Amino acid sequence: MTARADLIADAALSLLAERGMRGLTHRAVDEAAGLPQGSTSNYARTRQALLETAVRRLADREAQVLAMEEMPAPGEGLDALVDALSLALHRYLTGHRDLLVARYELGLEATRRPELRAFYDETGRRFRGPLTALMGAAGSEQPERHTLSLVAWCEGLMFSCAVGSFHSAVPSREELRTGFGELLNGMLGVRPGADADHPAVTTITRAEQ
Repeated sequence: MTARADLIADAALSLLAERGMRGLTHRAVDEAAGLPQGSTSNYARTRQALLETAVRRLADREAQVLAMEEMPAPGEGLDALVDALSLALHRYLTGHRDLLVARYELGLEATRRPELRAFYDETGRRFRGPLTALMGAAGSEQPERHTLSLVAWCEGLMFSCAVGSFHSAVPSREELRTGFGELLNGMLGVRPGADADHPAVTTITRAEQ
């Protein structure tokens, strides 16, 4: 995207967070971005195009916040994975609440627009693949199912802390680390029926947390 395209997309995301879907218009984006009237229409002529622009920019900015490239390499162990995940989620919750609100607005709109649903889902796959690979490297025998559980846990926490009943009680980095440790130990630790002296995956002890 060009600098002007990024400016338009960022203005659209800010409007979504501030005013909701009804406040997102081409004229409002021009005003928010400080651009001449008609600039947004020239770049994204239809509302669908404007929404796709916002979704694309949302995915790019989330990629910067979550920084999947900072995730540990295979073999570094669950402790390193817990540490990296807690850092990424804490960074999102404490510094990018407006981005989360915009995401929820776009996600709800996608339930009403099949053409946006397909586009929204496609951009989301850029995160699912790397997470599934991480779960497999961590020892999961069902990495896709465990990825769903991991994402669902993170999504629930983000919603609660961004717009839900815990919006004023964002957990600390250490609390998130403890939560991820409990979650991953439950999924990847000693499985029912496993030999206690030979666990399939080394669990994360409280002392390590």
